[in-house]
Amino acid sequence: PEDTVTSSFASFIHAARPELLSQTVRQRSKRMILDSIGVGLVGSTTRVFDIALRYCRLYSSVAVSSVYGKPGVKLSPTLAAFTNGVATHSMDFDDTWHPATHPSGAVLPALLAASQMLPPSTKPNGLDFLLAFNVGLEVQGRLMHFSTEAHDIPKRFHPPSVVGTLGSAAATAKLLSLSSEQCCHALGIAASLAGAPMANAATQAKPLHVGNATRLGLEAALLAARGMEANPLILDDIPGCSGFSAFYGVYQPQPLPAPGERHEFLLEKQDIAFKRFPAHLGMHWVVDAALSVRNLFINYAGSFRPSLIRTIMLKIPVSKYINRPFPSSEHQARHSFQFNACAALLDGEVGLGSFSESSIHRQELRELLDKVVVEHPEDNVANFDKMYGEVALLLHSGDVLTGKCDTFYGHWRKPLSKESLLKKFRSNASHVLPEEKIEAIIALVDDLETLSDSSQL
Repeated sequence: PEDTVTSSFASFIHAARPELLSQTVRQRSKRMILDSIGVGLVGSTTRVFDIALRYCRLYSSVAVSSVYGKPGVKLSPTLAAFTNGVATHSMDFDDTWHPATHPSGAVLPALLAASQMLPPSTKPNGLDFLLAFNVGLEVQGRLMHFSTEAHDIPKRFHPPSVVGTLGSAAATAKLLSLSSEQCCHALGIAASLAGAPMANAATQAKPLHVGNATRLGLEAALLAARGMEANPLILDDIPGCSGFSAFYGVYQPQPLPAPGERHEFLLEKQDIAFKRFPAHLGMHWVVDAALSVRNLFINYAGSFRPSLIRTIMLKIPVSKYINRPFPSSEHQARHSFQFNACAALLDGEVGLGSFSESSIHRQELRELLDKVVVEHPEDNVANFDKMYGEVALLLHSGDVLTGKCDTFYGHWRKPLSKESLLKKFRSNASHVLPEEKIEAIIALVDDLETLSDSSQL
């Protein structure tokens, strides 16, 4: 069928050209690529990454694709994509879009692996790579806009495991120059490989969602390239027979306009949120609110003295999987409003070290957690574009000090400066790379459009 939602997506993937990428889109997507590489590099130091890497090394295959943070280690393209995807989300440090998903981690590892897989005569250049990356972002963003449900903090499926899988398939299909028909089948195959439940949030299994998304999207494109077929209406709303609509209670798909001269990528309209510390995005509101009220408290009392605090009131949106009063592991702590607010109050910052076992189980932190009371104001909705965080300290003296954050630094409405993003990248990459290689990556990404062979990344 020619006039269907699915065919319109396939046509867009096939027909998109580099000249459609505006300067804004290029700059924003290069920031995403650099941040994602840095997050993946520091993520390669985690236990969940080591588990994933040991698993992948059980397989003997054509090992041509590199692994974050492991010089000399190579895996098959699909397993390298999986392992690097796990690294990217291992600390929940990766970028976030609205409607909610982690767009880069589901796409970039697949493109890096595929670029190394291709023979020298067909290596994509940097501009081809940048276009494929943006095609993967665009497909994710368009799919999320088909459902009002996707605009809220998720309850059923983890978004990157759903839209990310199709974004990876689209990006890889573009990099491999698949035909429009093959692109259509790649989306259909990816839909059958997509989906992970939110119940595995705050566990070591959650990073697998991003690892699987990027790996399985790559596999879908490779299968389509070899003649595998799937339902050509997979993105359409067909009564009585669920396709992509199976993932959403409300689903109203619209065709994707052909990439003509005036096509505007979603990344042009809305920037990406970059995280300043490795935790669920919702934590960034309460941390900024907690730091604000901590400053008020120090001005009030001369120093931070927990004994003066009777109650810590958190006003947060309703979201069960990030409302965790007493987290017992690093992954639970990254998904706990209570923990992140109290860590910020106690230490005056939240960083990599905040989620170590010794930090989580500190007696003084547990005593603060005992003081926390949660409220869910009706105007504080579970939506990353509308929510806020408020932290109030009710003192034994009867005084009340309050800090509130509507937009944290790093949100798409308040993006990180170039200096802040580079500082984050250098800090993350320094855990596994020497300074000269860190600066070389920065230079490569900055001049990505001129790179003759994208596999150099």
